[in-house]
Parts: sequence; structure tokens; C-alpha cells
Amino acid sequence: MRSRLALLAAAVSVLILTAFLVPLALLVRTVAADRATVRATADAQSLAPVVGTADPDTIRLTVEQLAADSGRPVSVFLPDGTVLGAPVPRTPAVTLAARGQSLTAESDGGREVVIAVQGRSDGTRVIRTVVPRSELTAGVTRAWLVLALLGVLLVLVGLVVADRLARTLVRPITELSRVSHRLANAELDARVAPAGPAELREVAGALNHLAGRIQVLLRDEREQVADLSHRLRTPLTALRLEAESLRDPADAARLTSAVDGLERAVTGLIRQARWRSSAPDGTAGSDAAAVVGERVAFWSVLAEDTGRTVTLDLANGPLPVGVAADELAAAVDALLGNVFAHTPDGTPFTVRLAPDAGQVVLTVADSGPGMPTGAVLRGASQAGSTGLGLDIADRAARTSGGRLELRAGPGCGAVVLLRLGPPRP
Repeated sequence: MRSRLALLAAAVSVLILTAFLVPLALLVRTVAADRATVRATADAQSLAPVVGTADPDTIRLTVEQLAADSGRPVSVFLPDGTVLGAPVPRTPAVTLAARGQSLTAESDGGREVVIAVQGRSDGTRVIRTVVPRSELTAGVTRAWLVLALLGVLLVLVGLVVADRLARTLVRPITELSRVSHRLANAELDARVAPAGPAELREVAGALNHLAGRIQVLLRDEREQVADLSHRLRTPLTALRLEAESLRDPADAARLTSAVDGLERAVTGLIRQARWRSSAPDGTAGSDAAAVVGERVAFWSVLAEDTGRTVTLDLANGPLPVGVAADELAAAVDALLGNVFAHTPDGTPFTVRLAPDAGQVVLTVADSGPGMPTGAVLRGASQAGSTGLGLDIADRAARTSGGRLELRAGPGCGAVVLLRLGPPRP
């Protein structure tokens, strides 16, 4: 924008200067030619008294002296055809002047000045002089150079002024863009200092107001989520007491483990809502092998109850990834929970975890009916669930710099790939 404004100022300056300097240059040339013509006419008229009264010898001496002083050829044509001074043939202008009319005319050598001297009994005598073209244009080239330099100087000054004015516009716009990008990256404390024209200051104030409003809304939302999550602690405590009161140790341990997992999820939700920035920084890390192994072991009990065969292909750990253990566990639970929620009992599934090109890839594949269109959209579900499972997994992947991929299984079924990036330094 700054360069375009400077280019616009330069174009306008050049057009204005051209409109003024071109006529001025032509005027300078015309004035120089007229000045030279006036001088030659005055010199020729100074001969008129001598030519009208003196004898030919006196006229010849006077003409030669004037020619030497002025540097221009001077001739006097007598009625009998005698030419005194510079020997030149009669020209149409001289013939016309012999009839009593003084005039100037253009010729090959320059501008011809002829003056008719009347009042003698022998006829009209004609004084002729020629202004050479070098004298007609004397000083014009230098004047044009001065005008050209003046025009260039004015254009440069205009560019400097336009650049300063453009900077006062571009700098606030650049600051607005920078703050908007910071806000897009969830730096909600970013603000812009109003500067520039009144319109830009108004936009800056509106952006600051919008940022403050977003910050308030997010804070209220996090508080509500945290309060709601905190309310779940009481029923969780009751569930723990009920689980510990079971007589069968195996059932008690299984239910207690489930309650522990649910409590960890609630605790993580509270911590995320209250203290964690809304922008994931990816600095928290975990061992994907340990987390996936633990969650698959948890879901294997339910798989056994529902007649599902679980195939686990877990690479040797540790496999560090750039996502917190709680978030990764929630993502794994979401993917495995989808298998149980959207496939009939007895449907086998496979869980595979392996490194791949600097990332760790978690693959969950089943032999069920497949993934419906739009399943990855947040809140979209065709099986009566919340529709947030794949979104939770996708956010966990993007937190680490990875992504979530959905594929169709061979023949039938669905394949979900969760690509997890390494921890950031």
C-alpha cells in the first residue's frame, strides 16, 4: 500500500508538472526568439535615418560597422538594384518590402527582418538583416535544463511527502493486522494503540472492544465449565464409595479404576477451564505407549464382556508426543468409545501404535458398518451420542502439531488415524 500511494503521488506530480512545464518551456523558446528579433529590428531601424539621407559610400560604412558590432549580416537594397553590405540576392521578403511594407519572415538561415525606408525621390530603400537560429534559441537549452531539474526536484519532494503521509496510514493498518493475528492465535491480551486518521482510530477502538468482549465471554464460559465439572465431584465420590463397598474384589477394582479415570477427566477439565490458556502451546508431553496401553487395557474388559476381539500392536516405548497425558487419554477413550457405540457387539477391532516420519501414529480400525458422512464435524452424530468424540481426538492431534484422518476399512469398517507430533522444546 505504501508503494502504491507513492506511485500514485509520483504519477499525479508528473502529470501536474507536465501540464505546467511544457507550456512554460514553449513560452521560454518563444520569448528568446522574440527577444532576438526585437534586437535585430532595433539595429536595423537605427540604420533608417542614414539610409534615408546619406550617400551610398556612407551607407556602406555604416552597414559594415553595424554588421561587425551585431554579428549579424546586414544588407541595404537600393532602388537601382545595388546591394550595400552583405552581398545576398533579393528575397521575396525584400521584394515585398520594396513596396513600402516592413516585415519579418522565416528563412532557411533563421528569421529575416526587412525594413522599408521611404521618402526618397529615387524610390524605396530596404534594410535587411537575418537573425540566425543559434541566436533565436540562445539560452533556451539551459532554461529547459533548469526547468527539467526543477520538475525532478519537485517530484522527489512530492514522493518524500507522500511517503511520510503513507507511513502515517500504513503503520496503524500494519499494527491492526498484527494485533488481529495475535488475537487469532488466542493472545487475548493483545491490544492496539489507536493512531492515524480518525477512521483508523475508530477501527482500533472497535478491535480493542471486541478483544475485551471475547476475553470476558471466554472467561465466563471457562468458569461455567469449571463450576459444572466441580459439581460432578460429589456423585463421583458416591460412586467411589459404592465401588469400594462391593464384595467381589475384581468388580470393586474395575469400578474403582473406572471412577479414577472419570475423576482424572473431570480434574483435567477443571484445570483446563480455569488455568490453561485457550491456545494450546504443545509444550506438555506424555508417553503415548504408556497412555495407549493403559486405556486399551481398561477397554479390554468391556470388549471381553461384549464378545469383541481386541488386537493390540503397540510399539516399544517410550514414544513421546506433544500432548498432555490427560488429553491423550481422553482422545483414546473417545476413539475406542466410538467403536463400542457405533458397532454391534462381537465386532473385532485393532489398535496399533507406531512411530512414523517423526510422528507417532495411533490407528484404530474396526469391522463395523463404517463412518457416516460428516462424522468429524463437532456435535454431529447419527447414533444418539454427543458427537464430540472425534472432535476431542482432532483437537488433541492439532495440539501436538498432528492431525486426524478418517479412512474406509478394507471391504467394510472404519479406520481412524491419530497423528501426534513430538513435544516442542
